[in-house]
Amino acid sequence: MPSDNQRSAIALLAELWERSPDVRLGQLMSHLGLLGENYFGHGLGYIDDDELMGVMVRHREELLARLQGISDQPPPIGPTISVSGSSTLPADASR
Repeated sequence: MPSDNQRSAIALLAELWERSPDVRLGQLMSHLGLLGENYFGHGLGYIDDDELMGVMVRHREELLARLQGISDQPPPIGPTISVSGSSTLPADASR
């Protein structure tokens, strides 16, 4: 039986997928794997559940900031390009 943390992770994965309608599930999993490698130095199959949750929360924050056009988002942990290839900066700030 899944733990509460595992259920939360599945719910967060579903939310991320809803917020990225143009991304296939395999692509989303690949993005999360790349973020896991970037943040923790391990691929998706080797990061702990709590680390995966951290990756998904960070990705959700990035998606929300991009959708809302927020320019005062926290500085990126990695490059200023998201794994999806889109700039993490609002359109006005990248000019």
